[in-house]
Amino acid sequence: MKSKPCRDVTLREVRELLSPTCLCHGEVMQIYTDRLFTTMVTMVTQHHSLYAKIPPQGIFFEALAEKAFHLSGSLDAHIARTTANAPTHDLMVGEERVSLKTETGRNTRPNSISITKLCTTEREPWNAETLIERTCSHLARYDLMLMLRAIWGEQAIHYQLIDIPLDLLRLIEHCQLQEVGNRQGRKSLGGDIIINDETAFHVHFDGSDGKCQIRNLRLERCQILGEWDQRF
Repeated sequence: MKSKPCRDVTLREVRELLSPTCLCHGEVMQIYTDRLFTTMVTMVTQHHSLYAKIPPQGIFFEALAEKAFHLSGSLDAHIARTTANAPTHDLMVGEERVSLKTETGRNTRPNSISITKLCTTEREPWNAETLIERTCSHLARYDLMLMLRAIWGEQAIHYQLIDIPLDLLRLIEHCQLQEVGNRQGRKSLGGDIIINDETAFHVHFDGSDGKCQIRNLRLERCQILGEWDQRF
């Protein structure tokens, strides 16, 4: 069964949601500096001196990002301490709450972003209204979302450091979900986010593990902070 798209977002709404501040040019973006990018490249290169063909991810990327912010001048940056039952932001930089994500699998596509776990919504009731409410509540815990992407080549990994606009993801609020797939038991739900007759991304709530996933998010709707090649 095909997923049902959300209502088409108007041009005025897009301009308001993706204003210059949301697109990484406002005051909130002062933590993303050229020095941070240069330091991040250095830190990733050092990582590959130990792990030639394993991109940093998970707690390794968290530690790398924290160190990169420190070395680039944000001395107060620190990894947020949390528990499995009380998930929150990964990193605090000044007053900014930063969610850290990676996309480093061999199937990573150059112009299309996937977030395999935006959040987990395992608890009942399992219905569209509740899932959307929990996801939007989760997004409210962050000010920024920073992603490291690895696109694999034959002799090098092409890295992208991306800021994903949270106001873009918050358009999930308007999505009309419907059942997708043929899974028995609790059904997965999904829907497309449409902007100006174009699919911006697909949101998927997996019935098997409760994860909210973002699929096929168009790279052009995000801010590329920098990109480089890492040979191996």
